[in-house]
Amino acid sequence: MAIEHDTVFAAPGAVPGPGGTRSDDTTGDRPRAGLPYYEDVSPGRGCLPPRAWYAGSDAAVLPLDGDWRFRLSATADAHDTAFALPGHDTSGWSTVAVPGHWVLQGGGAFGAPAYTNVDYPFPVDPPRVPTANPTGDHLHTFDLPDGWPDGPAVLRFEGVESCARVWLNGTELGEFKGSRLPHEFAVDTLLKPSGNVLAVRVHQWSSGSYLEDQDQWWLPGIFREVTLLHRPDGTAADFFVHASYDHLGGTGTLRVDASVPGRVTVPELGVDCAAGESVTVAVRPWTAETPRLYDGELATAGERIPLRIGFRTVLVEDGLIKVNGRPILLRGVNRHEFHPDTGRTVDADTMRRDVLLMKQHNINAVRTSHYPPHPAFLALCDELGLWVIDECDLETHGFCRDDWRRNPVDDDRWTPALLDRAARMVERDKNHPSVIFWSLGNECGTGAGLTAMADWIRGRDPDRLLHYEGDRSSRDTDVYSRMYADHAEVDAIGKRADDGPERRRALPFVLCEYGHAMGNGPGGLLEYQRLFETHPRCQGGFVWEWIDHGLSHPDLGYAYGGDFGEELHDGTFVCDGLLFPDRTPSPGLTEYKKVIEPVRIDGDGVRGTVRVTNGHDFADLGHLAFTWSYEVDGEAVASGDLGVPALAPGESAECALPPVPAAAPASGGERHWTVRAVLARDTAWAARGHTVAWGQWAATPRVPVVPARGDRPVRAGLDAAGREVVALGPGVFDARTGAVLRIGDVPVKWLGLDVWRAPTDNDGGSPGGPPAALVGRQWRRIGLHRVQHRLDGVGTDEGPHPALVVRTRVAPAAAQLALATEYRWTAGGGRLTLTVSVTPEGNWQVPLPRLGVRLGIPAGYGRVSWFGGGPGEAYPDTRTAARLGRWTAGVDELQTPYVHPQENGARTDVRWVEFTGGRAAPGGLRVAAEPVCSFAARPWTPQALDAARHRTDLVPGDTLWVNLDHGVQGIGSQSCGPGVLPQYELTAAPAQFSFTFGSGG
Repeated sequence: MAIEHDTVFAAPGAVPGPGGTRSDDTTGDRPRAGLPYYEDVSPGRGCLPPRAWYAGSDAAVLPLDGDWRFRLSATADAHDTAFALPGHDTSGWSTVAVPGHWVLQGGGAFGAPAYTNVDYPFPVDPPRVPTANPTGDHLHTFDLPDGWPDGPAVLRFEGVESCARVWLNGTELGEFKGSRLPHEFAVDTLLKPSGNVLAVRVHQWSSGSYLEDQDQWWLPGIFREVTLLHRPDGTAADFFVHASYDHLGGTGTLRVDASVPGRVTVPELGVDCAAGESVTVAVRPWTAETPRLYDGELATAGERIPLRIGFRTVLVEDGLIKVNGRPILLRGVNRHEFHPDTGRTVDADTMRRDVLLMKQHNINAVRTSHYPPHPAFLALCDELGLWVIDECDLETHGFCRDDWRRNPVDDDRWTPALLDRAARMVERDKNHPSVIFWSLGNECGTGAGLTAMADWIRGRDPDRLLHYEGDRSSRDTDVYSRMYADHAEVDAIGKRADDGPERRRALPFVLCEYGHAMGNGPGGLLEYQRLFETHPRCQGGFVWEWIDHGLSHPDLGYAYGGDFGEELHDGTFVCDGLLFPDRTPSPGLTEYKKVIEPVRIDGDGVRGTVRVTNGHDFADLGHLAFTWSYEVDGEAVASGDLGVPALAPGESAECALPPVPAAAPASGGERHWTVRAVLARDTAWAARGHTVAWGQWAATPRVPVVPARGDRPVRAGLDAAGREVVALGPGVFDARTGAVLRIGDVPVKWLGLDVWRAPTDNDGGSPGGPPAALVGRQWRRIGLHRVQHRLDGVGTDEGPHPALVVRTRVAPAAAQLALATEYRWTAGGGRLTLTVSVTPEGNWQVPLPRLGVRLGIPAGYGRVSWFGGGPGEAYPDTRTAARLGRWTAGVDELQTPYVHPQENGARTDVRWVEFTGGRAAPGGLRVAAEPVCSFAARPWTPQALDAARHRTDLVPGDTLWVNLDHGVQGIGSQSCGPGVLPQYELTAAPAQFSFTFGSGG
């Protein structure tokens, strides 16, 4: 559909005229068919054309943020518009903070948040919305500061959800939709020195809500800044910075188009030219790894506008995304704007913290799901270096429930609104070098509206690439984009062996969403990364997502869907981030950092060498220093610097390690090398010494644990409880049941085979996934959460290795499945060894959650030390970041605080673990595993963890429950992605493993 460029947007290749053009009705002459403005499919009326965002010019600015008077109504028409007139009585009104969401203020007096992923929380009857339409009337009175200049001024709204109608001093300015986009009104003739009354009516639901079904909390309000801007005569209504880079000649070409005459200066480059004139100079290019910006200025007759210029060229060439002539690999995340206290109102410090955390965890790209972020965030991406897919404020996901019938993107009546949203994104963000893609939106199906958007964007900005995932034909895009394709499909795509149109097979491939980071996980990231590194066509992806959207709650800690009484919601699906709501990194982020590290460090313990490969796209290794350490039984005995050349991108070098340090013991102990790549100097995003990458490998094989043997079981009379007991080394056992009662000084409450874990979100699978594929549901169906232990016999073995032998059958009720289990206890030298043999019975069709033993000891033994993987949790397919060493933590520190409680806190590759407690718990317990094990220690049972809905449900008891696992099922990402890869499944198969117990402390 054609668009009237002269009334709503700047024409492609041009910019709006001085002062912009006010559109009285963006629907043209078409009548509104009797619908109120908030149900009209138009984007609004009265707004100025969109333009570039910038900060810091010499024009006067008056922020209008602060406490505003506020009245909430249940419907859109509960009150007339008299409140907008000066002098209206607001004595009975409340106040809210602007920017802010009213549902997050007032202690619940202003309604509540609601979360849905796909479903609209109202009947789907576009463009109509419910009569129950919470409407907030906002009033703000302000004075102009002394010296405020005469002349043109605009009132700017950075973001309002979902429809706003605006008055100034009793005069209506217009209304708009497009919640996460800026809108401006010309107000110069309406301003007065003092007592200006700004009135804004905000409706929670509007026709625009149908375009904003974006897997997030529905949070109405004026949630971004409101500003009064002086627009002096002769200022540029808009400007467009074109800064390309020629990688062959090392030169950049700069042209700044402006709507009025002006001069462009870049002192560092010696540039002083007229606006619209092209200048070519030698420059250093901008990349996400080397974000070189040049400070410049656009000076017109009315204003001096600061410029931050990054020279770079992005295109698709040879079927690959190339920047400055080189293919790039996207190590990305999807980022919603979120703060646990203020929702989508995110302050500048929090935005900077996000970018710093991304950089510190080797992330180099962000997709702004599913709307343009606050413009200051993009300025940070320019400054610190991140590739950006800037996504339009558009998603109509809920229409998939009816096979996309009446989908707005395939309905010409909605096309002006779609084009308005595309233009407001592009015009606002076009001068950010970090933005290399425009994304048409997310999960909108297909339709002519998307093609109209793509055509307009290409005409306006042909120097960036276009992205959209939802159209498998990729007709309107420059990249083939998918969500949650499994590893096998990604492999086929990488080989260009996938099905689909020929045009699509020629395009580069990106996973715009993968690695669903919901709860414990995601698993399988390493295997994805190796596919990206193997196939040039696979140019990386974006993990879903950056942060858990848990809202602060006085009773629950953090709330998710349903916690505010919503009738329709998607529960915990809103908590699926690499950060916890307070922005503490999750184990998933630690794992992702290791998986995507831009330097590969591989050692050869036999040859005494290390191979270093530079995985950066642009930077050499001159910014890094390399260190080595030599560890014996997990403790460093020597360390030093390692000479590594400043390798160019893609280059590798083999470097010699030093001889075995003299400080190392002559013999004995398990030995490892660890090599780290750290920042050689302070950067804008991390301090000198920050670890970027590391590698670790064995210098000697692990020495197996020798079982304790030689002692004979002896009857030891009755204990204090009147039970006949058997003594075996440091162990005391119930003679009737064979249950261990004490090991040394440590009482044992229970010890037995354990196969259950509290299912993770990924075990539970996708809400829309096939039940047969949801392993957590299968576990419950066959009853693995309630297995019964039948005692089949207790006896002694008088052979060469005397033992106490206990035979049991572990099985769920109502099923012909079982695990025949033998516990063989031997002792010698003050130690006690348990050897467990497990034989499956029946037709096991599902993997086991875990296979090991669980025991209960007094909670006082809550100080834990171990030699194994750490410091954080790890599972078979999330263990890349687990570094072998000696670690110590309290039991509380071992728990991972997922918003929705689930299996967590396991440490992997454990050689031994020790539990101590000081005076309140004398002695201690040390356990050595053969082979290595995984352990977890909790002040509650797996069943209690399973039953908890929030962390506040978990109450520590007087028993510390310890799991010592021979095997654990992997994690996967089946909450919205593929399940566990076959090599990480814990199949029910015969197994034997042992643990040797001794005194700790």
